[in-house]
Amino acid sequence: MSTSQRLTLQEDLTIYHALEQKRQLLDALAQADTLELDLSQVAEMDTAGLQLLILLKREAQKAGKQATIVAHSQAVRSVIDFCNLAAYLGDPLVIPAKEAH
Repeated sequence: MSTSQRLTLQEDLTIYHALEQKRQLLDALAQADTLELDLSQVAEMDTAGLQLLILLKREAQKAGKQATIVAHSQAVRSVIDFCNLAAYLGDPLVIPAKEAH
C-alpha cells in the first residue's frame, strides 16, 4: 500500500533552521512513499534552504519515493528561478491568482 503525506513548512528555509528542517524533511520522507511539500508560508529562503530541497529530491529518488513541492511562496519561487533549478526540482511553479496581476 502506498502512503502519502503532506508537510507544510511555516518557518523560513534558511541556515538558521536548516538542521532541524533537514531532520523534519527526511523523517517525513521515511514515513511515506509520496511526500507533498507545501512551502506557501515560507517568507524567506537562502541557499541552505535550497540545498535542503535538493537533498530531499535526491534522497527520494534513491529510495524510489516521490517528493514534490505542491505550493511555493514568492520567496521560494524567486530563489528557484534565480538559480535556474525549476527543471531540476521538477515541480510546476504555481503562481497564486492574487500574485499574478
